[in-house]
Amino acid sequence: MTTVRLTVAQALVRFLGAQWSERDGERQRLFAGVLGIFGHGNVAGVGQALLQEELAAGEGGPDLPYVLARNEQAMVHTSVAYAKQRDRLQTWACTASVGPGSTNMLTGAALATINRLPVLLLPSSTFATRAAGPLLQELEQPHGGDLTVNDAFRPLSRFYDEVRRPEQLPAILLAAMRVLTDPAETGAVTISLPQDVQAEAYDWPVELFAERTHHVARPPAEAPRIAAAAEIIRSAERPMMVAGGGVHYSGAEDALAALCEATGIPVGETQAGKGSLLHGHPQLLGAVGSTGTTAANAVAAQADVVIGIGTRYQDFTTASRTAFAADGVRFVNLNITPFDAVKHSGLTVVGDAREAITALTAALDGWSVDDDYRQEQAGLWADWDAQVEAAHHPSSQITDALADGLLTQGEVLGLVNELSDPRDVVLCAAGSMPGDLHKTWRVRDRRGYHVEYGYSCMGYEVPASLGIRWADPTRDVFAMVGDGGYLMMPTELVTAVQERTKVIVVLVQNHGFHSIGSLSQSLGSQRYGTAYRGRGDGGRLDGDRLPVDLAANARSLGAHVIEVHDRAGLEAAIREAKAAPADGGPVVIHVETDPMVFGPDSGSWWDVPVGEVSELESTRAARAEYEQAKSRQRTHLAPADLPPSGTPDSDTHN
Repeated sequence: MTTVRLTVAQALVRFLGAQWSERDGERQRLFAGVLGIFGHGNVAGVGQALLQEELAAGEGGPDLPYVLARNEQAMVHTSVAYAKQRDRLQTWACTASVGPGSTNMLTGAALATINRLPVLLLPSSTFATRAAGPLLQELEQPHGGDLTVNDAFRPLSRFYDEVRRPEQLPAILLAAMRVLTDPAETGAVTISLPQDVQAEAYDWPVELFAERTHHVARPPAEAPRIAAAAEIIRSAERPMMVAGGGVHYSGAEDALAALCEATGIPVGETQAGKGSLLHGHPQLLGAVGSTGTTAANAVAAQADVVIGIGTRYQDFTTASRTAFAADGVRFVNLNITPFDAVKHSGLTVVGDAREAITALTAALDGWSVDDDYRQEQAGLWADWDAQVEAAHHPSSQITDALADGLLTQGEVLGLVNELSDPRDVVLCAAGSMPGDLHKTWRVRDRRGYHVEYGYSCMGYEVPASLGIRWADPTRDVFAMVGDGGYLMMPTELVTAVQERTKVIVVLVQNHGFHSIGSLSQSLGSQRYGTAYRGRGDGGRLDGDRLPVDLAANARSLGAHVIEVHDRAGLEAAIREAKAAPADGGPVVIHVETDPMVFGPDSGSWWDVPVGEVSELESTRAARAEYEQAKSRQRTHLAPADLPPSGTPDSDTHN
């Protein structure tokens, strides 16, 4: 057996550079590179290995290029956004030093796993030999000497292991690759690397470093399940589809459009599924649920069969289980993940979304909803679209009431939507903008909408914009971020400057947490603790606005900053940003909005419990509204294959 002597870290880096993924005959490198920050835990291990590979590379550069990040959580966000934009067929690896460097990646791990997105995390750990312990930054526990802070990754990862001896590395790596390339199992994959083991040498079989191509499967659904689903749908009078992220990851958009056109079944979209049908499609009703359109929610309320495709039925999608309110409503769930397919007691159809939709279209051949239902969909959508138009172009009655220099958030989103190219990507994650984007953004390209709403992580936007741009440099990226989210993680603007990466950050300044302020008010908590204000004379945070200059902050990090003071200025800023050179680095558009002007209402609900008792009248009033809304919540436990006559009546709340 031929062997080569390398350290564990060198073997790891060489192995990762030889991994490929393939689906439908198209092959691509599994890892675009490594994002990292070095410290004493990895600088002499993974860091040295990356340097060695870089120096030995030819003109094309190393198989595993390295990018210096500024924040460990941020580099995971960059990697996850890249993977999402590449339909989960490629990702990055992330290396961090022992202790705080590694645990900074925990939030990113949770985000990746919740969103079913692949990323490889390589947190460094303390000595496996314990020769020098306790180390700087080592957690000691008297009840378990083998416990480290990296064990916190276990519940956040789809796969976790630690390389305590070199001999373990091959088996761990192959198991990790399986999870990263399994569309039903993917998420954060974590390999903990003790710093002494990283530097330990071993004689590796050369076969370990041969190119490997990991097939990303399209498992077909079982024919009897497709037949059963078709039978349930044929019995429906008011069916509705809910398109989730699985539609995009499978590349099933054309198949979904064909099914809708043939049957007339309308579609509501989750955040991850938005863009499954493009703006203008006659069966598109837009977002569904708590941040949904009135069109989708009106149809959802009366739907007798709900066909979920690639969705995990998050509470925003179901409006905390109040959206699908018809007596006897049944669910048909097409999902590659059995865990998601069984939700709401739905008929489970497990398989690839594109393959399942294609099979279902054939099984429904010749069947369609009636013309009245199609006309109803068109009327509901026209009413909603008029509300969107009003939000994007507010009346003079609204704009005249605003202070000088302020715009509405709807104006900002509308102008970016209108002046960006159809292939450009809008990006957001937290605050009030994800809801407004979900309701009002007009998607014109399957990859044009990127909102992280599984973890809704503040600070995601700036680092994620890098991942999206790197995934497809032919598209401009508009990262929509409020001042609260920006302050969480602006540091990757420096990485964008370093890598000469053009991203467009639209920084919306509203002097506080817009979304949570509105939520606080609706729950009777009077926007407490949500505004950026100093302490007043009474010692409360109700004094003057803080004199924070976020435009100056972005400028100090190396970004080109355009400050906007009116609608015409915003139009000019968007055009200037679009015209900026592709290698010119980040552009930040700073615009102030009025947080008290809201987008169109979904007429829906979100379950956030209100204090059952309170001395505040505002809280007591909110509790009364909460209890009334809570009474409409349903359990959805009736088996989907029951005939309509066998379903419980409305008194049992299904």
